[in-house]
Amino acid sequence: MALTQQVVQKTFTSAAFGKRIGLVCSFVALIFTFFAFRLVDLQVGGHEKYSRLAAEKHGVKQPIAAMRGNIFDRHGEILAVNVPVRTVYADGTHIKDPIALAHRAAPFLGLPEKELAIKLASKRPYLVIRSGISELDAAAMMRALEDSKLSGLYLQPGSERSYPNGKMLCHVLGFVDHSGHGVEGIEHTFDKELAGRDGYRRIEHDRKGLEIVLYRGQEEPAINGTNIYLTIDMGLQAILEKQLDTAMETYKPAGATAILVDPKTGEILAMGSRPNYDPNHYGEAKPEEIRNRAVTDMYEPGSVFKVVAASGAINEGIVTENSTIFCEHGAFLYGGKILHDAHGDYFGDLSVRDVLVHSSNIGIAKIAMKMGDTKYYEYVRRFGFGEKTNIPLPGEISGLVNSPARWDKLTITRMAMGQAIAATPIQVVMEIACIANNGKLMVPQLIHHRDQDMQRIEPKVRREIVSSKVAEIISGALIEVVTRGTAQAAKINGFSVAGKTGTAQKINTHGGYLEGRYIVSFAGYFPAEKPRIAGLIVIDDARRKSMANYGGVVAAPIFSKIGEAAARYLDLLPNPMGASVSKENSSSESNPNSSH
Repeated sequence: MALTQQVVQKTFTSAAFGKRIGLVCSFVALIFTFFAFRLVDLQVGGHEKYSRLAAEKHGVKQPIAAMRGNIFDRHGEILAVNVPVRTVYADGTHIKDPIALAHRAAPFLGLPEKELAIKLASKRPYLVIRSGISELDAAAMMRALEDSKLSGLYLQPGSERSYPNGKMLCHVLGFVDHSGHGVEGIEHTFDKELAGRDGYRRIEHDRKGLEIVLYRGQEEPAINGTNIYLTIDMGLQAILEKQLDTAMETYKPAGATAILVDPKTGEILAMGSRPNYDPNHYGEAKPEEIRNRAVTDMYEPGSVFKVVAASGAINEGIVTENSTIFCEHGAFLYGGKILHDAHGDYFGDLSVRDVLVHSSNIGIAKIAMKMGDTKYYEYVRRFGFGEKTNIPLPGEISGLVNSPARWDKLTITRMAMGQAIAATPIQVVMEIACIANNGKLMVPQLIHHRDQDMQRIEPKVRREIVSSKVAEIISGALIEVVTRGTAQAAKINGFSVAGKTGTAQKINTHGGYLEGRYIVSFAGYFPAEKPRIAGLIVIDDARRKSMANYGGVVAAPIFSKIGEAAARYLDLLPNPMGASVSKENSSSESNPNSSH
């Protein structure tokens, strides 16, 4: 019996042991199966993920710079382009002797040797040493390092912004700073579009400095920027800038601005300001040289602004072009102040047309008073004053137009002749272009098309301000301003010209006026019967005797010279009925006490 029990016990013990062995084997098999599946998952399913992690651990993420889009004028002339250069970077893990390497490379990099040695002593695998190195200098440096058996410096392709025309059109173009961002002008407004999107690649070098191709697969290509074509015509721009330079030499003013626009489309054909700068050397420019006065500066426009009251009153049926305005024989007592007409004329009755032709301050003040504060203010705003034109340039201001609630009794009489209001040059040129465009105010355009679609951007009408009939009446009066009024020096041989002069005293910091200091201007268009170009010339504080510092004497002749050259450039056919060849300066502009 005892023997039987022992046998049975051994049998159960053996069975239990075998079961335990089976469980252990099953568990081990399960573990191996799990690891097998995990290994397959890592090698197949996670290949891309872990390859990327390996590349990040052992490789360097090298940026691939997108090529910035070029800028062209409307005819395809290059205005801003990328010049191939090299960026020199260091891999500190490959540098054995930073002092020797710095000694050999510093002359090519234009860096102090000690400063370079400190940078090279870093063990960082990717450190930009200097960008913008010419390809010739970069190649010469690499040959010198190879001859000296020094490694650790490598080259990365890149580009540098260049402006082939130097200072010309600088305020419209702007520039690209050392970090690759657009500053000022088109470069700033369309920075994202021009810049494109950078890519990258993962790289690693072996001990000899050669790239390990294994990691090259970790790459995202760059997307180059868009090319932009401006509405600018560089032929007209060259004409405009030449005359601005001449004006600066002749009159030594504090500044000057000129704009040419196609009145039918609102396209800006040329735009320039003085002082200016070279965007290729923007670091040397002063703030006042970088400022685009066409959109950032405001001034009292003077008699150019008289078009607003005259056209608005006729459009509302308050007066006609032949309505008679009594001009008080040159002195109008109103609101306790005497308003004088300029140049010592003592007009009695003048038609509305002759109020413009003779630029009567009293006449235009009475026309505005007939409209009333609210209606006159409405037309001031409808012409776009007091709001931005939305030209695609940075820094544009809206000017200054106070609402009637802030006017005193005299405000409407002063505003009508271009005082008590501040406007920008771009606002004023669009005002005169509106009359040339049958009463339609256009949105100023600078972009002609982009390269991805080559589709011309359609002109945009901002609003219709006066009827085409009223615009025709005002245009007729502006023609007479040039033929027999205050702007005879604006005549262009063989072409009819319409326009208006402006002379306004400069405002001092206390809100008054500076004695003998003026901003003079001329705004006009030609050929008057079918306008191709509208333009504005503004000269800030010309160095002349006060009795000769007027829009008709200083600014009008500049417009004439620009117009004559532009007519030849555009191959315009002279009109046999065009303006007289006479260029005599008007002798009637002589009293600076009021805006003219």
